[in-house]
Amino acid sequence: MMRLVKTLATGLFLGLISTAASAVPMNFVEGTHYFPTAEKLATPDDGKIEVVEMFSYTCPHCFKLEPEVEAWKETLPENVHFVKVPAIFRDSWLELAKVYYAAEAMGNFDKVHSKLFNAIHVEKRRLTTEDQLLDFVAEQGIDRDEFKKTMNSFSVKSKVKKALVMSQTSGITGVPSFIVNGAYRTDASTAGGVPELFNVINFLIEESSDN
Repeated sequence: MMRLVKTLATGLFLGLISTAASAVPMNFVEGTHYFPTAEKLATPDDGKIEVVEMFSYTCPHCFKLEPEVEAWKETLPENVHFVKVPAIFRDSWLELAKVYYAAEAMGNFDKVHSKLFNAIHVEKRRLTTEDQLLDFVAEQGIDRDEFKKTMNSFSVKSKVKKALVMSQTSGITGVPSFIVNGAYRTDASTAGGVPELFNVINFLIEESSDN
């Protein structure tokens, strides 16, 4: 009987240690789980911590990660501002960035964003040129000519230029990548997997809150 009591007590004790250990915040290492950006990027002067997801519609990893990003985004505290930025590493990505910002400007983001991802990765459609993308947009019930005008407007071109500069100066080498407060960058491979990715981002948010 005493041996049974000792065994149960030992098991309870080890369980408590395990629970306490899991409650300790994880520490991640710069240069292993995340890196500083190549240069400090400008962030909005609103007192909030900005988290940027650099993505591309043509990236299968971005497509697969999208539902998890959306779920995680709902857990962010009020002092964190999350924004997507279309990365631009090639000419066809430039056109996709114009579509992203035009849809946002016209209030058609919900009609375009997920459907464009789906068209490329599920339907396997080739949507790289302006004409192909405008045809796709028109299929969603959006005025083709008006959308083309918005795609080539000064405001959209300005946002695309900023996205291009961020792609070139942040130090990211692929997508999806995440930039926290203009100072740190990470991705799933660097973080050690998708589950760890969000833990690393949350860690960097905490680090930015303390500074």
